[in-house]
Amino acid sequence: MIYRLISYLPFPLLYALAWVVYLLLYHVFRYRRDVVKANLANAFPEKSADERKAIGRQFYRRLSQVALEIVKARRMRAEDFLRRARIINPEILEQQSEGFTRSVIVLTIHQGNWEWMLHGATSYFRIPIDPVYKPLHNKSVDKLIFSIRSQFGSRPLSMAESTRDILRRRREFRIFVMVADQSPIRSERGYWTQFMNQEANFYLGTETIAKMTGFPVVFAQCHRRRSGHYEIEFRELASPPYDKESHAITDRYVALAEAAIRHEPESWLWSNRRWKRNRSEEEAREQAAAAQTASQSNPSD
Repeated sequence: MIYRLISYLPFPLLYALAWVVYLLLYHVFRYRRDVVKANLANAFPEKSADERKAIGRQFYRRLSQVALEIVKARRMRAEDFLRRARIINPEILEQQSEGFTRSVIVLTIHQGNWEWMLHGATSYFRIPIDPVYKPLHNKSVDKLIFSIRSQFGSRPLSMAESTRDILRRRREFRIFVMVADQSPIRSERGYWTQFMNQEANFYLGTETIAKMTGFPVVFAQCHRRRSGHYEIEFRELASPPYDKESHAITDRYVALAEAAIRHEPESWLWSNRRWKRNRSEEEAREQAAAAQTASQSNPSD
């Protein structure tokens, strides 16, 4: 019920409420303050404590606004997104898709308003764009986000079903969007590399799909210009043929993601526990699991 009421608020009242949400998150509930502080300290050791604190406070203000903007999307029209999530170089996606006849994988990060990006691109190009998502633990919020993502004809795909669905329908023209800066769960194979001065694990699903299908990959960055107004910029990330033995696609994505974050650090999702997993501990666990599997398949007499 509260989500519905928020979606009816005019933007001035929405941002007034966002200020209250910021005060509660930052000063009262201190939502993940320790996580944000640690992430910023590790990512920007060259900055002073005061500089990092300023970025942190700006982040909480942006997060409060984005959260309410996402809810507001339920009552917004395609014309609203054309004005508020503007594409600045549409020719990149048009070229990579060969005039929207070849499927393209679009990778982005949790920066700016990543949900409005979907509607801005869908409204501009007038084609359905299918987002691949990681289901949220809160079922009611997950249902809300699913409905918001679906409202202009997009067909959200969970990560669990995405690979099979994409491969099964690989001959159809589609645009897929993946927010790929999250950490894979322990049961999924990942790729460790340096990201914001720390070792981080990345999903290999996108790279695997690109190699199996031959789809080009494009990076999308969301720039915040002012409250309620964003610009979407595309960059070429990778095109076939691909080297199946390398991780060039993921490496290029990580480089573009890091450059985007450093350019506009206050707009990235610093409250995410992105670096909670340790590489040496993960590798030791994998080796122990492999050894156990080997001993079970070859039991001694």
